[in-house]
Amino acid sequence: MLWLFGCDTKRISELEEGVATEADVRARFGEPENVWDTSAGRVFEYNRQPQGQKNYMITIGPDGKMSALRQVLTPENFAKVTPGMPAEDVRRLLGKPAKRTPYPLKNQTEWEWRWMQPPNSPMVFTATVDDAQRVVSAASSPDRAAEAP
Repeated sequence: MLWLFGCDTKRISELEEGVATEADVRARFGEPENVWDTSAGRVFEYNRQPQGQKNYMITIGPDGKMSALRQVLTPENFAKVTPGMPAEDVRRLLGKPAKRTPYPLKNQTEWEWRWMQPPNSPMVFTATVDDAQRVVSAASSPDRAAEAP
């Protein structure tokens, strides 16, 4: 599995926005974890959780060409996760979490994503979701598991 993540940089360099097609994306990245239809086109999720620290969203525009390829585990995207936000919107924004931990007595579940804060700090972003599937809270903290020897 680890060899897969090291190949991402090479695969990304082989895809050019406005030129690469859906077939090109699938040939380099394989089947997506999820596909969503949006007004901008179809968005393919390529999840690198829980081992990796990146998640990619690749948009295929209405013309069948790749219009965007972005790594979504960023402070800018985490700032968009606010109390009251639907859990499905968080899922579409960040991709599948690395870990989900239910807390039945609180009627909440913690969703966690591993990410790298530049230049080299392993982090975990946590969104707490209630039984109504709405965000209660969200925050980043150091990834203590990555720091262990």
